[in-house]
Amino acid sequence: MQIGLIGAGNMARALARGWGDPVLATDAGSGRAAALVEELGGTVCATNAELAQQADLVVLACKPYQLEAIAQETEGAAKRVLSVLGATGADALRAAFPESEVYVTIPNTPVEVRRGVMIVAEETPLPDDIRGLLERLGVVVVVPERLMGAATATTGVTPAYVALVAEAMIDAAVKHGLKADLAAQLVIEVLAGSAELLRDRGGDTLAMRREVTSPGGSTARGLAALEQAGLRTAFLDAIEAVRNG
Repeated sequence: MQIGLIGAGNMARALARGWGDPVLATDAGSGRAAALVEELGGTVCATNAELAQQADLVVLACKPYQLEAIAQETEGAAKRVLSVLGATGADALRAAFPESEVYVTIPNTPVEVRRGVMIVAEETPLPDDIRGLLERLGVVVVVPERLMGAATATTGVTPAYVALVAEAMIDAAVKHGLKADLAAQLVIEVLAGSAELLRDRGGDTLAMRREVTSPGGSTARGLAALEQAGLRTAFLDAIEAVRNG
């Protein structure tokens, strides 16, 4: 399947690297399309219309405000359109591309290493070949469009949260005497291993905590400190901030 990326920013790059195939690409003059094609192979198209004519699937990885202009430029040439635009629902996509098959998904950046989460709108069901394409990048989760905001506020921003948590843990370890590179290695490996273990436990967070928490022990004291510092409230506030931004 020939994929055409309109937009070559961070998300487009993550998707393209995850697929690992040559791509058609355009950008708004940043030069990122050329860099992506140099890395993965493919072609930088002179116009979005040219890309739409050649691609089997057009991936909209631009800014949401550019939707109408791109639709006018491509003039119905796009056969199928996959949108990864935030705050852009199925109705808006169908109105912009009335002659195309359209699909709405919001991925997150771990698609680059094929461990991403793709939230797909129930209102734009995926044919088998498009689903297979997305499943190469990680897990596909279908939700009603009315829940897309909550779902993407949980997944889309989480890589940044994990990076912040890791940074805070590394800084704390350094403060207590570990060298920065050693602290980083320990934290990154334990976060990756803990996520895998939680997955193996079927997402049972309580059971996993109990496995390492003895009454009155060091883990119990650490958990109590995190609760007292307002960890749960902080994440609740973060989701509210993302959704209401």
